[in-house]
Order: sequence, then structure tokens, then C-alpha cells
Amino acid sequence: MAYWLVKSEPGTWSWDQHAKAGADAWTGVRNHQAKLHLMAMRPGDKALFYHSGEERAVMGITEVVKAAYPDPTDVSGAFVCVDLKADAPLARKVTLSEIKADKRLADMVLVKNSRLSVQPVTPEEWRQVCTLGGVVL
Repeated sequence: MAYWLVKSEPGTWSWDQHAKAGADAWTGVRNHQAKLHLMAMRPGDKALFYHSGEERAVMGITEVVKAAYPDPTDVSGAFVCVDLKADAPLARKVTLSEIKADKRLADMVLVKNSRLSVQPVTPEEWRQVCTLGGVVL
């Protein structure tokens, strides 16, 4: 299993909307590096659901339920999407400030390239963020 972080503006698609939707397509990614990450995702992989914008916090855990396929919102045909299903909210959200302050997370892509909307997370980073969020693994 691989671990990821996916970002969304809460005004566009929030954790609460995601949790209510069940499985839904993660569409609208228009960055080629993020596209490569989407293409690497496999069913069963887990992702941290991150609110970007003003909130800047990890809100919950989601699971990849369908591997990459053409993004139906992309008229160019160049981009892909995956289907994600909300797994569980964090007991408490983990802010970007907390992540940046934690030396164990200093090399996390979120810290080094915060603009990337889909990014890998190492198993160690996964455990640490989940621990900060009150998730018992």
C-alpha cells in the first residue's frame, strides 16, 4: 500500500462533502507532476485529505477505490482522475503550521512543495500525521 496527500479548497470540495458523497471521482487536477502521482495510485492506497486555502489542514483519511482513468472534466484528454472514498475523519485536524513545526516531517512534500495538489507521503510521515490527528493505527 502507498500513501498520498490530496488537496482541495474547502469551498470547492470539502471533507464534509467528500464524506457524504461516498466514492467520487477526484477530478480537475491540471498539473503534470500531480497527474503522474494519480497514475501511480492503486485501489487500497490511502490518502490524507487536506484543505488548502485559508484552512491549510489535514482533515481526514480517504482511500483509492478506482485506479486512474481519463478525467471526464478535461476536454484536452491529457489528464486523469481516480475514485476516492472517505475512510474516516481525523479526531482533530492537523494544521500546516503543526506539520512544519514537527522536525520528523521536515522532508514532507507538503513542506517542500506546498502547491502540489497530489503528492506522495512516506509511511513514517503517514504515521506521524495520523498520530498528530489522534488516529490510532
